[in-house]
Amino acid sequence: MASLAVFFCTCSIIAAGLVNAERVFKVGDGFGWQKPGQNSSAVYTQWAKTNRFQVGDSLSFEYKNDSVVEVEKWGYFHCDAGKPIVAFNNGHGVFRLDRPGPFFFISGTLNHCKGGQRLQIEVMGLHHHSPLIANPPAAQPAPSPLQSSGVFVSMTRGSSSALLIGTLIALLWSSP
Repeated sequence: MASLAVFFCTCSIIAAGLVNAERVFKVGDGFGWQKPGQNSSAVYTQWAKTNRFQVGDSLSFEYKNDSVVEVEKWGYFHCDAGKPIVAFNNGHGVFRLDRPGPFFFISGTLNHCKGGQRLQIEVMGLHHHSPLIANPPAAQPAPSPLQSSGVFVSMTRGSSSALLIGTLIALLWSSP
């Protein structure tokens, strides 16, 4: 019985490590980081929608004769690399996603950015429920959010792993 409990504890610890593992995403997958063709300017928007980014993950940009620049929201929508947060022009750049919230990346080449070579992602925090996609600056203020009449309860992957480990330890202590 004790060996079975040790087995379950070991599996739980391994599973908890795998669930919280940091990942590296190659931007654009096989397409890489390059100016999209005329009919595929939304390639990076589509790529971002198919992935879920967590704090601790990284983005890997691979490119030739180009650059990648992390910018603020305004720089993203105006293709302005004049105030970079971080910039790479050596053919490979890796950005660690160190906080929840939006990140904005553009090509440092103006006509590439205007042609669709820009990326906006939303990094989920511990209690983040859905990715937010920023919209271009609007002339009118957004309406006030509706008040909720219910209670929302959330369980993250990390907390579910901790619950599982705690349950297994309690079972070990209570078994004869």
